[in-house]
Amino acid sequence: MLNDSILISAKDLKKTFTAGNFEVQALKGVDFELREGEFAALVGPSGSGKSTFLNLVGALDSPTSGELRVVGQDVPKLSKEQRADLRLHSLGFVFQAYNLVPVLTAIENVEFVLELQGVKAERRDRAMEILNELGLADLADRRPSELSGGQQQRVAVARAVVSRPKLVLADEPTANLDGTNAESLMDMMLGLRNKNGMTFLFATHDQRMMNRAERVVTLEDGVIRGDHKQ
Repeated sequence: MLNDSILISAKDLKKTFTAGNFEVQALKGVDFELREGEFAALVGPSGSGKSTFLNLVGALDSPTSGELRVVGQDVPKLSKEQRADLRLHSLGFVFQAYNLVPVLTAIENVEFVLELQGVKAERRDRAMEILNELGLADLADRRPSELSGGQQQRVAVARAVVSRPKLVLADEPTANLDGTNAESLMDMMLGLRNKNGMTFLFATHDQRMMNRAERVVTLEDGVIRGDHKQ
C-alpha cells in the first residue's frame, strides 16, 4: 500500500511525442518519489523533460507507459473529469507566464479557484487573507495590467495556494523576475511550506532557486541523473 506521506510516485514513467514521421522520447523511464513537506527543485538543460514531467504529475497530459500516482490517485487510470477534480482540489499550479485572467482584479483572480470549488461564504475573506499574507492586500483591486511582473507572479502564487492544496507545482517561476523579486518569491514559497505544510516541486534553471531548494533532482535526456538533499 502506498505510504500516505508520498505525494508523487513514478515508476518507469515514459512519454513519447509523435511529430510527423518522428518520435521524440521526452521521458525514458523516470523513477521518482516526493514526500509530504518537501521543497524540491527539478533541474536540467532545456529539453531534458522537466516540463513534460510536471505536466504528467499535474494530470495535464498522459504518460505513454509506466506508473504514476499523485496524492494517492492512479493518474493514468483517471477519467477526464477525475483529472480535473484532482487538479482543482489537490494541486496548485504556478506558471512562468502567470496565466492571470486580464479582466479580473487580483483578488478576483485568487477567488476564482475557490469559486470553481463551490466555496461561497468565506471566499472573499480567504482570498484577502492570502493576499495579505503575501504582502498584496493593497493591490487587491488592481488588474494584472496594473501590476509589475513580480506582483503578478505573487498573485499567481496566491491563486495557487489559496485552496490549501497538498502539492504545488511550479514551472520556471522566477524566469521573468529580477534578483530581488526572485528571492522574495522563494521566501514566500518557503514560508507557505513552513506555515501550512505545503509540498513544492518546481522546475528551474535559476541557480538562486537551486541554492534555496532542500532537494535537487537533475533530469537529463529524459532520465534522472542525480538526486540529492542539501
